[in-house]
Amino acid sequence: MEFKELVKARYSCKAYDSGRQISREQLDSILEAGRYAPTAKNLQEQHIYVCQSPEALAKIDAHTPCRYGAPTVLVVAFDMTNVYTYPDGKRQSGVEDAAIVATHLMLAAKDAGVDSCWVNCVHADGLHDALGLPDREDILMLLDLGYPAEGAKPLANHFSRKDISETTTYL
Repeated sequence: MEFKELVKARYSCKAYDSGRQISREQLDSILEAGRYAPTAKNLQEQHIYVCQSPEALAKIDAHTPCRYGAPTVLVVAFDMTNVYTYPDGKRQSGVEDAAIVATHLMLAAKDAGVDSCWVNCVHADGLHDALGLPDREDILMLLDLGYPAEGAKPLANHFSRKDISETTTYL
């Protein structure tokens, strides 16, 4: 699929066929795309946790209402001790780098024939503890992965987009 078609076709799936797991080949392809995402100073501070076991998914369900039955959930975290501090001294690269990685994962999923949903409605601190993640890592988001349940479709407003003149200014 051409890139422009891919970004237009991708939507946040809110209902998954929980009985149909994605293949290891699809998962590997998705994870590899995340590995190639750019990060500040190429620090690669991201860490992706693949949750597929009933135990891991139960922990996710305890901290978000937004798994929607997905059989695979990627937890995207980053190492807070391995970030670039920008020259203004006010910002660090961890959140944006992890967001770039997550975007690569999400688009690679669509390219691999897998639907996804970016989930940031999560009690990240509680999930962090439940999963036993290292103290130096912070969870940015979750990415649900799977195949849509019968009848799943984009939300009604998904294809509504502002005119580019409302979101872009030439200086």
